[in-house]
Amino acid sequence: MNNVGSPVDSWVSRLGRWFGPALVLVTLGALVAGAAAWLAGWSRTADGCWMAGTVTAVVPAVAWVVASLRRHQAGVDLIAVLSLIGTMLVHEYLAGALIAVMLAGGRALEAAAGRRASHDLRALLQRAPRSARRRTGSEVTVIPLAEVAVGDLLVVGPGEIVPVDGRIAGTVAVFDESALTGEPVHVQRAVGEPVRSGVVNAGGACELRASATAENSTYAGIVRLAEQTGAESAPVVRLADRYAAWFLPLALLVAGGAWLATGSMVRAVAVLVVATPCPLLLAAPVAIVSGLSRASRHGVVVRSGGALENLGHATTLAMDKTGTLTMGRPTVVEVVAGPGRDGTEILRLAASVDQFSPHVLAEAIVTEALDRGLQLSLPVDVTEEPGRGVTATIDDLRIQVGKLAENNVTAEWARKATNHARLDSAAVTWVCLESTPVGALLLRDPLRRDASRTMRRLRTAGLNRLVMLTGDRVEPAREVATVLGLDEVYAQQTPTDKVAAVRAERDRAVTVMVGDGINDAPALAAATVGVAMGARGATASSEAADIVLTTDRLDRLADAMDIARWSRHIAMESAVVGMGLSLIAMVIAALGWLPPAAGALLQEGIDIAVILNALRALGGNPAVRVELPAETEQMLRRFAAEHDELRDAVGLLRDAANLLTAGTGATALDALTKAHAFLCDRLLPHEHAEETELYPALAHPLGSGEATATMSRTHAEIQRLAERIDTHLALAKGSGAIQPDQVDDLLACLYGLYELLRLHFMQEEENYFTLTEDVSDPNKISCPTA
Repeated sequence: MNNVGSPVDSWVSRLGRWFGPALVLVTLGALVAGAAAWLAGWSRTADGCWMAGTVTAVVPAVAWVVASLRRHQAGVDLIAVLSLIGTMLVHEYLAGALIAVMLAGGRALEAAAGRRASHDLRALLQRAPRSARRRTGSEVTVIPLAEVAVGDLLVVGPGEIVPVDGRIAGTVAVFDESALTGEPVHVQRAVGEPVRSGVVNAGGACELRASATAENSTYAGIVRLAEQTGAESAPVVRLADRYAAWFLPLALLVAGGAWLATGSMVRAVAVLVVATPCPLLLAAPVAIVSGLSRASRHGVVVRSGGALENLGHATTLAMDKTGTLTMGRPTVVEVVAGPGRDGTEILRLAASVDQFSPHVLAEAIVTEALDRGLQLSLPVDVTEEPGRGVTATIDDLRIQVGKLAENNVTAEWARKATNHARLDSAAVTWVCLESTPVGALLLRDPLRRDASRTMRRLRTAGLNRLVMLTGDRVEPAREVATVLGLDEVYAQQTPTDKVAAVRAERDRAVTVMVGDGINDAPALAAATVGVAMGARGATASSEAADIVLTTDRLDRLADAMDIARWSRHIAMESAVVGMGLSLIAMVIAALGWLPPAAGALLQEGIDIAVILNALRALGGNPAVRVELPAETEQMLRRFAAEHDELRDAVGLLRDAANLLTAGTGATALDALTKAHAFLCDRLLPHEHAEETELYPALAHPLGSGEATATMSRTHAEIQRLAERIDTHLALAKGSGAIQPDQVDDLLACLYGLYELLRLHFMQEEENYFTLTEDVSDPNKISCPTA
């Protein structure tokens, strides 16, 4: 692999960065010095200063024009060069100095908007291992990575990156493959199974037999692919140059016509002076820079004005799933207890055992237990078997948490849990007491709370094709796509597959790619605009991206789209209005009523007008802005926190229904009583407060009370079902037990209310709670859990 950059490249980059501001200072200094000399009566000195400023600008301007012509583009700078040369030929040095300042200022602004990070993906290179440990007999030696040969037996320690592709030798190993697949679940590899370079050893030390050299391994291929796609990126065509395609010949035609008709070269120069496209050279960059500034305040770092322009007219969005549409962290979605067992105790035991395990699922289990306020016990005699789970002694009980062989899952309740996990695309962690299964934990990577609302906003912003690319299995990928209404799904994608898919989409339309992992970096570089979810330190994807979302919120992408389209609208509006005024001034100059110096001053007036208009991009589009009063934001935070507290308790409704299906005895009645108490004491007061406090407060910011009307109707249905359950409970207590004729209707009420609350919670969180910053734990799932 090549080194990233050289001292010469770095020096050239620094020189280029300082050239623009230096040119502005020189030309502005020449203009000011000339003005001072003119006021002092030293006209020749004034002309000399202004001429120096003009010449200073002509030299780089000619270079810019030549560079454009080499790309077969007659850019907007050509008019500026003709104007500068023309002012010197007719001795209109003040006009030349004014144009020089305008040209230098526009270029400096554009450079500030267009300076983008290199696509060398230095993070990928820094992460790549430089050496490997080779075992020969009983001796282990460290060798340079380039010396690894096919067939070598390599040792990979805990937490180390697999240096080359190979096959497991000796014992079962566990790897974190998220760097390549994006999926956060650890993968077990048995002896003889292949392992790709770039993955992390998440278990104990293991050995593998190299099946490829470093140069021919997976990780090196990803780096080469990213560098190749980054180099493919075409230069951005400036908005100014697109307008110049027709404005340039028109200006030359008017100037030439004035010269031929009157024989006055001064008139021709005056036309070129007022034709110098200041609105293009200044207004468009100012609008784009303003958009960049506004985007940064929303947690969106846009690395170039060209990226913002492209984002403003993109029509296709390709997205990774894990960490982009989902949280990227597994979460406990259900606790299944065996007969006679308590779900809370099952969770407490599992979390107690898993406290010291580094496994990603163990972390999720412990987090869930702590969130519920459970007191964990200190495990003793802890042993962890990679790929199988953790075993420890808790309160004199030997507890195992992890996987089970399918032939050990024979109990009816266990088979139901397995089927439920398959339906929900969830992973299952079993809890065993003395080797006997007593409970199970279902975990999955939840959708981001704002995902559905963001998809709707993105479609409104002009994206008419939404595509998901993921290394995950087909079933969970399709489920996510169905929920979010995506147009296309590509599952089980390798980094190479993702690049091919992005290239295909890019060939059809301007394409944005969003991802957050190292495996997404090549696809980000291949897209027209690459967007990285950079909040959690996905350095490689951030290096490859044109835009980085610095907060862990997907809706910031929708904000970026709104900002890009508004900035582009303002830039175009400023350019069109400015050019219209310039056209009027060109006609006046052609008639001889506007000398070059006065034309230059008039053009500066036009500049000021269009720049002031371009600065409107700082404020954002008022049509999409939702301003919330401080007290309303505080209220949203309060109700969002209450949602987090209520989610787990909502599972009492389903627990009561499950027990009711097994019988109508005292256990079912007790569960129904607990569910009813939850409804009366916690849920209904919460819903009533939303109806009377939150919804009226949201009516004005959302434009109408109709914005919450459907949610109010849902509140009414929740109240109706709760009252029906209350009646059933009263009847059951009056007769001493739940009667058989109550069962069907009671089950419909309990299951119906449970599902209704799940949907209602998600709708409120998508539509209302995302209007302000997330205050709840981002790891929590956005729907009720058991």
